[in-house]
Amino acid sequence: GQHNDARMNLAIALTAARYGAATANYAEVLRLLKSRDPASGKERVCGVRCRDVLTGQEFDVKAKCVINATGPFTDSVRKMDDQEVPNICQPSAGVHIVMPGYYSPDNMGLLDPATSDGRVIFFLPWEKMTIAGTTDSPTDVTSHPIPTEEDINFILNEVRNYLSVDVEVRRGDVLAAWSGIRPLVTDPSSKDTQSISRNHVVTISQSGLVTIAGGKWTTYRAMAQDAVDAAVRAHGLKAGSSKTIGLQLRGAEDWSPTLYIRLVQDYGLESEVAQHLASTYGDKAFEVAKIAQVTGKRWPIVGKRLVSEFPYIEAEVVYGVKEYARTAVDMISRRTRLAFLNVQAAEEALPRIVEIMGKELNWNEQKKKEELEAAKRFLYFEMGYKVKSDQLTDSSEISLLPSDIERYKKRFHMFDKEKKGFITILDVQRVLESISVQIAENTLHDILNEVDLNKNGQVELNEFLQLMSAIQKGHVSGSRLAVLMKTAEENLRQRAVIPVDRSGGGL
Repeated sequence: GQHNDARMNLAIALTAARYGAATANYAEVLRLLKSRDPASGKERVCGVRCRDVLTGQEFDVKAKCVINATGPFTDSVRKMDDQEVPNICQPSAGVHIVMPGYYSPDNMGLLDPATSDGRVIFFLPWEKMTIAGTTDSPTDVTSHPIPTEEDINFILNEVRNYLSVDVEVRRGDVLAAWSGIRPLVTDPSSKDTQSISRNHVVTISQSGLVTIAGGKWTTYRAMAQDAVDAAVRAHGLKAGSSKTIGLQLRGAEDWSPTLYIRLVQDYGLESEVAQHLASTYGDKAFEVAKIAQVTGKRWPIVGKRLVSEFPYIEAEVVYGVKEYARTAVDMISRRTRLAFLNVQAAEEALPRIVEIMGKELNWNEQKKKEELEAAKRFLYFEMGYKVKSDQLTDSSEISLLPSDIERYKKRFHMFDKEKKGFITILDVQRVLESISVQIAENTLHDILNEVDLNKNGQVELNEFLQLMSAIQKGHVSGSRLAVLMKTAEENLRQRAVIPVDRSGGGL
């Protein structure tokens, strides 16, 4: 199977809640609360001061024991306990990129632990796309890590070494890119304090703060067991033996590999959508299917997609709100994985996602606008949209053969009939009407805006030639305007009147 880390994380939290845990998302720790132990006279950690990041409200959480399991932020919480404590976490940035699924087989991955500069590279099928990575470089801890062009090009250059020379690995095929922070740790009790561990470390401070750091997804249950065992011992808590072995997460109880067939048969969902729901939500997929809207088509009967090329449906947004999602960023990145699979598809889905969330959460127009802008900023900076859009700028050079320039000029002038030197939405609409193609005006505006480099509301000949040059060099792929104009040109050629002397019908 393939790992959906965001869904796994949520499933663990929801399962904990089912067993009695009180959970709070969108909450940050401001400081640790301490009280003096009357027996020993020592200060002991007895809770935390929190802030709700959505409302700004602050509140205290009292506890017999506080466990610090904050990943890259481990040391910042440890310093709330003791300013002088040395760091144990060495944050390392790892960039990943997503490319089209045709770059890798469906059921085969590749990992090379010794690349050109000694780093590990992997190349794996993921969510019907291809994920490649990774870089490994020291970084500062931030809540908003950003991928760089240098890191993306390093991965692309390594990937080229493993593919056939027939396959052109293009920069424009990077559909999303992001940077994650690994919390590598040194064991403070180890004699060799410089040795970085890929395993986890549990420490207990003099004031009783239990810290678990490092580790990885494949050992998360062992990490939890070790942390809780340490807390029980250190604080004299009453607890039985660990129940983690065999404990099923939310959605696992009635799941089976053929569960998706029941979703198709009982609700009339597309097979691809049903498979996605079953693998994501387990037996809770039926709850999503129950709230899926009727499409009005013969097939599928229910399940309106957010974007055509991915199996995410509108009902998942409603269900995401029921599972405590409160921001559009959450919905495009962690409840669906659209932001990680294709930033342009995520941006395309955003207005509808915000509309649905607004209805569920009673957002006013101002709140909807704020959520839309925040999500667009997230895509632009953190998910690689900026480095993708930087591939085509108003300073991009035109390196085309004279014959290519002439060919593209002819294509451009099919739209620019008056030889103005630029085309507008009206020019494109006129040509599309002549070949009986209809595209919504707001969609056309978005298509032209992708190529309108100086943002003056029109696409100039020079901008079009810059686009075609970038496409030829592989810096840009999937330009909707380029495909649209080529398709229109081919249609117009086919419709051109054939002279009598060439038709075979004259004398």
